[in-house]
Amino acid sequence: MNEIHEECGVFGIFSPQKASLAETVYYGLYALQHRGQEGCGIAVCDDGVISAYKDVGLVGEVFDHSKLSNMPKGNMAIGHVRYSTTGGNERRNCQPIIVDHRKGRMAIAHNGNISNAAALRDKLELSGAIFHTTSDTEIIAYLITTQRLKCGAIEEAILNTMKLIEGAYSLIVMSPTKLMAIRDPFGFRPLCFGKFPDGTYAVASESCALKAIGATFERDLEPGEMLIFSSEGVRSDRTNCNTKKRQTCIFEYIYFARPDSVIDGITVHDARVKAGMLLAEHRPADADIVIGVPDSGLDAAMGFAKYSELPYCIGLIKNKYIARTFISPTQSSRTDKVRIKLSAVESVVKGKRIVLVDDSIVRGTTGGRIVNILREAGAKEIHFRVSAPPFLHPCYYGTDIDSCDSLIACKHTPEEIARQMGADSLGYLPVECLDELNCHLGCCKACFNGSYPTDVSNAAKKDIYEIKLSDKQQ
Repeated sequence: MNEIHEECGVFGIFSPQKASLAETVYYGLYALQHRGQEGCGIAVCDDGVISAYKDVGLVGEVFDHSKLSNMPKGNMAIGHVRYSTTGGNERRNCQPIIVDHRKGRMAIAHNGNISNAAALRDKLELSGAIFHTTSDTEIIAYLITTQRLKCGAIEEAILNTMKLIEGAYSLIVMSPTKLMAIRDPFGFRPLCFGKFPDGTYAVASESCALKAIGATFERDLEPGEMLIFSSEGVRSDRTNCNTKKRQTCIFEYIYFARPDSVIDGITVHDARVKAGMLLAEHRPADADIVIGVPDSGLDAAMGFAKYSELPYCIGLIKNKYIARTFISPTQSSRTDKVRIKLSAVESVVKGKRIVLVDDSIVRGTTGGRIVNILREAGAKEIHFRVSAPPFLHPCYYGTDIDSCDSLIACKHTPEEIARQMGADSLGYLPVECLDELNCHLGCCKACFNGSYPTDVSNAAKKDIYEIKLSDKQQ
């Protein structure tokens, strides 16, 4: 693992009249492609009948004009782009998940990770449940289905399920008559909604997807809130709001989300520029120019340059037609792709003392290759700066940081890491600065400081680690 893997992305739409909603979901998922590049799917509800198509691959690979045109018109649809935080990269693990039960059919799309999934799975299996995947989304589906048999309305079943599950979840659930959007009480993952003039509503992991389809952004869901879209309009249930302290994943601002997205009222680009300015304040460097690692390090590099009053330059060019390095299955091919992916602008970096800004260091391998590329282009000095603190702890809420064995900062000091990468110095953003990135609204910093917002049992830690390990061996 050389880079942090993306989260998943969810999208949903409710229309007062029948329309070709699969096409709209397609464009929404395209805008969320950065959140998951392993698989995707779309489910449409037509007069209470839910049908779906999903497969492994990028949105543009899975869906072409023929597949979209063959999907029925309807008044509701949901979609999902996936990175496998749990469950292997197979078609059966793609979402949305479709569930049949005695009171009808439903479709579920989920972003996040359930930290008590192991205990819930054991309990459900004892009661006779048979799981077809290792996905915690299927656990949520089983729980909602079980609760649905006891309740008069599906939203009541979802509220009861929320009392049972812990961890991160932004959910979109589609029944034959309603579309529901749910954000967990901690607000780990983003979820927002927008509206069209004709009364059509759309829900998405990020506001950039609403912008892509022409919807007007309304607001973010509050942590713990559930929105219910139906023929009667939109209704908010805040039963589970204000029951937990907000803990939005800070890495949404540092890396996951698109720079043009707005999360809880804060533009991601602005948060990253702020991170760069704080980085320059606390980890300055005597240099001639500042450059960023495309694309995720560029905004923070701008902030570093602004605070330092140094020139911000484009010193690295990214080949936009190659997938991210983590997709490569072997270390040798990852190394080759770093060179194909990035190249230095020699006229910019030659003979210069450079501040090189990136969003994170995991193993240090990719960072070392980038430093080498700049050295070969004639850089005089390279001062590596990171707009996040060092990763020191596993994440149990959906980010692919599953073991300290994968984290170079657990084994080496910044000085040692700098030497290994060939940099002249290395500086991380202090963990104390993270609250400033989202204006002290509250954020999860567990992967940096080990302070987990929820209790994570040893069984759950072992379960999540073993699932991820089996994924990597597939």
